[in-house]
Amino acid sequence: MTCNKLLSLPSKFFIGCNYWASHAGTAMWSNWRPEQVDLDLQRLSAAGVEVMRVFPLWPDFQPICAVYSSEGTHFGYRKGEERLGTDAAGRAGMSPVMMGRFAEFVALADKHNIKLIVGLITGWMSGRLFAPPGLLGKNLLTDPDAIRWQVRFVSYFVKTMKQHSTIIAWDLGNECNVMGKVTSQEQAYLWTASISNAIKAGDASRPVLSGMHSLLPKGPWTMQDQGELTDILTTHPYPFWTHYTDFDALDSMCPTLHATAESLFYGQLGGKPCFAEEMGTMGPMVSNEAVAAAFARTSTWSQWAHGLAGLLWWCAHDQTQHMHAPYDWVACEGELGLMTEDGRIKPVLAEMVGVKRQIQNMPFELPKRRVDAVCILNSSQDHWATALGAFMLAKQAKFDIDFCFEDQALPDADFYLLPCVTGVYGVGKQLWQALLKKVFEGATLYFSSNDGYMLNFAEVTGLTVQNRSRRASDASVTLHTTAQPTALSLSSEFRLDLLVDRAEVLATEADGNPVLTRATYGQGVVYFCALPVELNLVQIKGVSRQAEQMPLWRLYEAISTGARSTRVVQVENPYIGITEHPLDAQSMVVVLVNHSPAERTVKASLQTGWSVQDVVHGQPLAGMTWTLAANDALVLRLVKLSTS
Repeated sequence: MTCNKLLSLPSKFFIGCNYWASHAGTAMWSNWRPEQVDLDLQRLSAAGVEVMRVFPLWPDFQPICAVYSSEGTHFGYRKGEERLGTDAAGRAGMSPVMMGRFAEFVALADKHNIKLIVGLITGWMSGRLFAPPGLLGKNLLTDPDAIRWQVRFVSYFVKTMKQHSTIIAWDLGNECNVMGKVTSQEQAYLWTASISNAIKAGDASRPVLSGMHSLLPKGPWTMQDQGELTDILTTHPYPFWTHYTDFDALDSMCPTLHATAESLFYGQLGGKPCFAEEMGTMGPMVSNEAVAAAFARTSTWSQWAHGLAGLLWWCAHDQTQHMHAPYDWVACEGELGLMTEDGRIKPVLAEMVGVKRQIQNMPFELPKRRVDAVCILNSSQDHWATALGAFMLAKQAKFDIDFCFEDQALPDADFYLLPCVTGVYGVGKQLWQALLKKVFEGATLYFSSNDGYMLNFAEVTGLTVQNRSRRASDASVTLHTTAQPTALSLSSEFRLDLLVDRAEVLATEADGNPVLTRATYGQGVVYFCALPVELNLVQIKGVSRQAEQMPLWRLYEAISTGARSTRVVQVENPYIGITEHPLDAQSMVVVLVNHSPAERTVKASLQTGWSVQDVVHGQPLAGMTWTLAANDALVLRLVKLSTS
């Protein structure tokens, strides 16, 4: 089921934000001013916000304190000097006053037609740990008593608030994987299962969102476990905080593709819908408002084009006036809003809402994008760097990929990527044999090496490894598949001296040592790259921003001739991403996104029989010369002429 259907949203693409009251930030519940909250929501709704993620601050709503007797013996819990009580709220340690305030808040959201996602365990927020006084000092993710009180919190809150239709989803909480340290995947799984099961026991009618960030396919917090235990996965894709995405200017390709790539990475490995539930620029020390707006516009078009359901910005308002923690110690938290405290709408909100309204008015629901290849993340590699590098290179070379992990069932495809095989474990034999069977029957396989071991290497590639040594400098590479030989510089820890048995050499080092080769295997084809080109793109500063001067994407162009030959639209410009969306056999939508702050004019070509029916969004076409405005999109409908 799609994310929008799970969230019961009719919108083709939703726009929203994370909310703390403009007058108080995280102190909004203890400093409750319903008239200010009412004004906030009125302004946000009028500006186009339709969904908000909101946070019942844990110590406000469950204010339990531990009491002690002689020699520090724990003697139970109270609320201040008040006993907890015997009713449901008392047994859960919950504050009826705060629950009443939350119900009042829900009514205000309903008044302004704003739907709510509730982040239940709000124990981490904006750089500060928040917990009930009685639980401070405990590991909030592994201590049995801390988990017991979290389950009680969730059970009571969900059962009390579930009658409100304005609430469309429950979120485990805000980045709860930061609330404490877990030493194993099992501990992370147990905490997640405890909270998720408590939510579902109280309300099985709404989806459960993960609320986590910084997930990986291996380690304590994995997207596979989150996908097993929740209904919708979430990313928090800030270029400022995420590895490799802050090397370039905010309005350039890597940052504007970030939310798209990471959300697909999470969702496809976790097996559940995914969206960016909080994203942003981190304020005026990163970019001015015009650049932030360009970043948001580009990223919004890209996320929509790749089938994501919507996005939430961090956050609703600036928080520059507060003197309480964390605002008085974390300077970067102060100016992250879609609005200033006095209600001035920033350009970033106008841009996102503008894109959303154009999408909403389009005369079609965007079908799924066409996918040309499956990228399998594998071995002991840097999985995020590999995924991001492969995604960007494919986008620059004009084909589309989905992600899969090595322990998942191998999808049926005509083209497989196995990038940056790393270390002595290589690729699991079962996966390797399944891949080789697909290739033998006619599929294409590309794999690159980051000093990785592969079984049957000579048989598969038509190459023999003569020797291996550590490199003293980068490899100077020449790609021979382009009209004029393309010079590239690629970094790698190791050099493989390769003897050519039966492979076709597509790229070489200065001394003729093969770098990129092609060989037949049964009915299929195997491409091998001896260098980790994907890591070069994203891990080396300055490479990803220079797609013309350092055209590593030409290597992906060389390996994808078969896949690209069936694409309807052909455009050669590394800064423009293209997705194709078949409506039926005779028509399709094509979305082109300009991931750069410069206007781009390109020569386009179409497969025989296809023509442009109309321009749904973007500048008018001058024949097959197409111009894309800076950080903007071109949305076309194409039709196939009848050949009868």
